[in-house]
Amino acid sequence: MDAGRTHRQPNPFDLDDDAAYRAWRERRLERAPRTLDDLCVEVRDLEHPTTAEHGALLDRVRRTNMVLYHCSLTENRGAVLRFAEHFGLMRLDRNPGADDDGLSAIRVLAQRRPGEFIPYTDRAIRWHTDGYYNPPERRVRAFLLHCVRPATQGGTNRLLDPELLYIRLRDADPAHIAALMHPEAMTVPAHVEKGVELRPAQAGPVFAVLDDGFGPRLHLRYTARTRSIAWRNDTRTRAAVTRLEALLDTPLDGTFEHRLAPGEGILCNNVLHSRGAFSDTSGSERLLYRARFHERIANT
Repeated sequence: MDAGRTHRQPNPFDLDDDAAYRAWRERRLERAPRTLDDLCVEVRDLEHPTTAEHGALLDRVRRTNMVLYHCSLTENRGAVLRFAEHFGLMRLDRNPGADDDGLSAIRVLAQRRPGEFIPYTDRAIRWHTDGYYNPPERRVRAFLLHCVRPATQGGTNRLLDPELLYIRLRDADPAHIAALMHPEAMTVPAHVEKGVELRPAQAGPVFAVLDDGFGPRLHLRYTARTRSIAWRNDTRTRAAVTRLEALLDTPLDGTFEHRLAPGEGILCNNVLHSRGAFSDTSGSERLLYRARFHERIANT
């Protein structure tokens, strides 16, 4: 090798490295879970998963960036956070809706006001990743959603690994990926209440490639909201967004649908997800705990 030449590591997310992409794509699709049962792991003690349980949980996340766990535990906030620590998740995103311990209690708020955040209502939530309005230094790389009580009716979640969406878009036209990687592809306008700016406008890419020293990892920042979102006004971005929306509006292979039961939870590297509308019975209202983290799940 020439003294002045450096060896470039294969990067499947480099649009100029088709060989690396094809090899990664083949492995990724071959290892993908086929059914919801393939995604599920039973955990006897959420605070202290066994070595076998921990390995099974990591295996699911490595294959599709998420896992659905079942345990007997329901309402124990500390145990939920200690479970996350077993996977290297320590840096909580303490958003305005979080409590002192960093967990957010996702329930319908009794007092509603204009501009309320949809997770705290009984309305449907369209496809999105968490923290899409955060600045880069507060990217949400992983989250945990733990069910204490499901809704009486409805509230089903849909889940999709962003890597599968990336594959479908890149296979359709690599120009879609290039457009959605632009640093101003999607802008979330400032959040202003009563003339006070609570959060500045935040522009950024939809797909980003991040490297924490363990190789390139794909990160998705997206919301299907049509209000309060500004897309870069150029032909390529409009074409990419149209294709992305069309894909999410059709039943994509690898999409999982599940209504969480008490003691069940989702641990993931911030996958795409949505929630159906729901209704509650008085005295038995839907309650989930959510924790958002700035790290990816360790060893995935």
